[in-house]
Amino acid sequence: MVSIWLLTDFGPSSPYVGEMRAVIKRINPRAEILDLTHSVPRHNVMVGAFLLKSASDYLPDGDIVVGVVDPGVGTERRGVIVVTRKRVYVGPDNGLFDLVVR
Repeated sequence: MVSIWLLTDFGPSSPYVGEMRAVIKRINPRAEILDLTHSVPRHNVMVGAFLLKSASDYLPDGDIVVGVVDPGVGTERRGVIVVTRKRVYVGPDNGLFDLVVR
């Protein structure tokens, strides 16, 4: 089974975490959703990229990672899907995934 991992700067008690989970479950009710962290310092893309790179070495192959650390959330910023040999990353096109693709 493929798992979907979440990494955000929303904070652990944010309602947005629940909303993300609800959207994923609406798309796929059988999805397994796991949390990497929701405590990335607000809008700190570089810390998010570092934490994502650190955790990625331990994630199962084939899993999906959704990252949302974006000072421009809600703007015209494009999203990106990054496919590597081991997993798929989905999030803003702002450098959050730069370290995992190097």
